[in-house]
Amino acid sequence: MTGKKRCGWCGEDELYRQYHDQEWGQPLHDDQRLFEFLCLEGAQAGLSWITILRKRAHYFTVFDSFDAEKIARYGDRKIGLLLGDPGIVRNRLKVNGFVKNARASLEMRDQGLTLDDYFWNFVEGEPIQNHWKKPEEVPGNTSLSDVVSKDLKKRGFTFVGTTICYAFMQAVGMVNDHLVECYRHAELSRNPRQSG
Repeated sequence: MTGKKRCGWCGEDELYRQYHDQEWGQPLHDDQRLFEFLCLEGAQAGLSWITILRKRAHYFTVFDSFDAEKIARYGDRKIGLLLGDPGIVRNRLKVNGFVKNARASLEMRDQGLTLDDYFWNFVEGEPIQNHWKKPEEVPGNTSLSDVVSKDLKKRGFTFVGTTICYAFMQAVGMVNDHLVECYRHAELSRNPRQSG
């Protein structure tokens, strides 16, 4: 990948570059991974994404591979163990938020709605193709992320403010926010349906 133009936010950090090159903006249609991203974006609140990215593998282990059915059953003992784990962000509200979001996602599933169907319905099944030339043009939230945030909250989810929702939408490819000069912008514009 040497010599390819990337979005500036991933800098020179190899982990960040891999995430940029292989995941960010790639349309994602796997319910368990969508749930993972929703949780991790919430965990990021007030922090940098690279902080979460560096803890991601550990999150995956201690949160049972982001299996919503298992997380929904977490009780006080498990939450206490998690809050003592330096490998994650030890914030009680955020840890409890994972449990609350797991329960809300299962309730949606019981109503016959997958996370994949739910989220992608907001963009009619196709990524929004943006054409930003400068980093400062990329919004922190949009009227659509406002709608998604409001609806998620109504369904019982937490840590889903509009900025978190927009970061989620960018991450899972609901919007292509790679800058036009970035090599991934063209790749994702040509193959918007490919799933990660």
